[in-house]
Amino acid sequence: MSSEKTAKSALISVFSKDGLAPIVKKLDALGVTIYSTGGTEKFIKEQGINVIPVEDVTSYPSILGGRVKTLHPKVFGGILNRQNVESDVAELEQYEIPQLDIVIVDLYPFEKTVSSGASEQDVIEKIDIGGISLIRAAAKNFADVLCVSSVTDYADFLSLLEEKNGTSSLEDRKKFAARAFNISSHYDTAIFNYFNEEEQVYKASITEGKKLRYGENPHQEGFFYGKFDEMFDKLHGKELSYNNLLDVDAAVNLMSEFVNDDPTFAILKHNNACGIATRTTIKQAYLDALAGDPVSAFGGILISNTTIDAATAEEIHKLFCEVVIAPSFDADALEILKGKKNRIMLVQKETHLPTQSVRTCLNGVLVQDKDSKTDTVEGLEYRTNNKPSTQELEDLIFASKICKHTKSNTIVLAKNKQLCASGTGQTSRVDALRQAIEKANSFKFDLDGAVMASDAFFPFPDCVEIADKAGIKSVIQPGGSIKDELSIDYCNNNGVSMVFTGTRHFKH
Repeated sequence: MSSEKTAKSALISVFSKDGLAPIVKKLDALGVTIYSTGGTEKFIKEQGINVIPVEDVTSYPSILGGRVKTLHPKVFGGILNRQNVESDVAELEQYEIPQLDIVIVDLYPFEKTVSSGASEQDVIEKIDIGGISLIRAAAKNFADVLCVSSVTDYADFLSLLEEKNGTSSLEDRKKFAARAFNISSHYDTAIFNYFNEEEQVYKASITEGKKLRYGENPHQEGFFYGKFDEMFDKLHGKELSYNNLLDVDAAVNLMSEFVNDDPTFAILKHNNACGIATRTTIKQAYLDALAGDPVSAFGGILISNTTIDAATAEEIHKLFCEVVIAPSFDADALEILKGKKNRIMLVQKETHLPTQSVRTCLNGVLVQDKDSKTDTVEGLEYRTNNKPSTQELEDLIFASKICKHTKSNTIVLAKNKQLCASGTGQTSRVDALRQAIEKANSFKFDLDGAVMASDAFFPFPDCVEIADKAGIKSVIQPGGSIKDELSIDYCNNNGVSMVFTGTRHFKH
């Protein structure tokens, strides 16, 4: 039997009518008999097109407040019959069941209803029963039926109708069936995650995906699955790469700590901040962030917590950078920065970041709550005789925010709300500190009066001693070592202030 099928009938029952009019008009022009229900039936009639109510086929009206409309053997028999099986065809005739060649159905907007903060009862009413059943039945029987399961497929379906005059191949129908099962599985995942409170089960479904130029390296394939456009408006530049996206993620998470602060600018490289500063103007914040490490800034990711103006843009334009992110750009600033055709310009929208982080591990995944704890002055425990000054307290919190978003083991040195240097990703905390001091000295930072932040406690007093000899006089750390007193004693004996946060900020 030929895999080519010419449609003679269609069942249409949709929640959203957007884009439906040209489809029903084309089906009518092709002589396709249309069956429908409720609001969809009314919509089709308003287009001046004949439509047969499903109730005329089933001899049952819509009941239970619309909960049951299409759940009937005469509907599902018309979808699930196998046209190459003689007994199926005979039963259609025996029970006066119409053959249904096309099924166009979408689902109630469950996720949208949940995100709107609707009541549980409203959410439950958006759990589709008939629609999901029709989609699964039509997709299962793709050998004979073409299933259109989402508004997003309307354009492709209309093109198919116009190109082939209502005829479809087995390949066409299987393609639409795959999309239908994607829709149905995603829908069920969302419902499960809404209800699940106890089961230790990881279910995730993202329907938007994009193939990247390559992965972390050119010999690796790379993909991004997510709704990038919900977070950013891309104004200019080349396509983002796998590594760009990782750096943008790191930048956004870091700057989330400074959203309500004075103008703050950060420069990141390989997911770590190489420069960050808070100032009274965004231009000065950029210049002082750049001063933190002008070498690493080359090819970096730049992010601001406020509008980038022309004066700042003029300075940025002198630097080769991959991406610039801001809540907005002044028009003249945007024109300046567009001077580099490949420079990626992103406007970050107000959006909620995920509350969990997920990464592959061994033959599974690791899932954890994101580190949402930000250290504050109010939460500090003062453990030394010498207490930090007001300026030192501000710098300690500033350094702690950076430390939280820097790869462990890490040490962060800061002064006057400017990153002087950090030691990142070291196997020894002492090595991280020495790396930071050496880097700060290489860029001519005066560490006298600077502060130090550590992502984890000090098991020995060696780090506070090294820091003290470099000119650092105030330290912030989680505390919690059985040998905390060794570091406390050193500080007390040498006029160094130290505060404990009680919170470790490992970042592996």
